[in-house]
Amino acid sequence: MCIGIGKRGISVKINNFGPSGVNPYRKNLQKMEGSSKTGYTKADKLEISSTAKEMQHMSQIPAQRQAKVDELKLQVENGTYKLNAKETAKSILDFFSKN
Repeated sequence: MCIGIGKRGISVKINNFGPSGVNPYRKNLQKMEGSSKTGYTKADKLEISSTAKEMQHMSQIPAQRQAKVDELKLQVENGTYKLNAKETAKSILDFFSKN
């Protein structure tokens, strides 16, 4: 900053004012350089709870079931699906005898 007194009065000239004279990244750069000198490095860590693992396993079961449904749907559309009436009746009786 310069202050001058002339015939017209006092004049003030300010240098390096505003964004042109300031490097906003310098402070962050200095922090990063300082942290690297300490030898400490941060690492990401991920832990999956047992409940999340269970939910992930359960989501695979519907996918397997969907594959079976898609296969049966294709057989019905093609006319190649064969229904075994005795097995169906036995399955229904077994279901209701348990409940």
